[in-house]
Amino acid sequence: MTRMRLITLWMLALGLAGNGLFMLLGPESWYHTLPTVRATGPFNAHFVRDIGAAYLVAGGALIWLALGRAGGRPAALAGGAFLALHALVHLWDAAAGRASLAHLAQDFALVILVPALVLALAWPRSPTQR
Repeated sequence: MTRMRLITLWMLALGLAGNGLFMLLGPESWYHTLPTVRATGPFNAHFVRDIGAAYLVAGGALIWLALGRAGGRPAALAGGAFLALHALVHLWDAAAGRASLAHLAQDFALVILVPALVLALAWPRSPTQR
């Protein structure tokens, strides 16, 4: 893995894991930090923690990949799958009129772009990586 890819992988891994920890340890603070989250409905600590757990696992899977440990690639792909499905929910809500295009644009970097980067970094680049 090139140095730039590894640096990007670490940044994403630590960002996702940090976000997951924030959601688990301070769900109400996390909820009030992001205006687009508040626009989706009332605060629900259990729901925020559930999703925080998934973000923490996704970040941990990327850390596993960044460390070059056996099984890191499939774990990172599984974490990327969660992130991609989460992005599809946001896209579906916008397409169905439950979220505005402005809301989707605000979510773009963290909700749409991050999963694309994660999957691009985790995807095997050669037959020997499979």
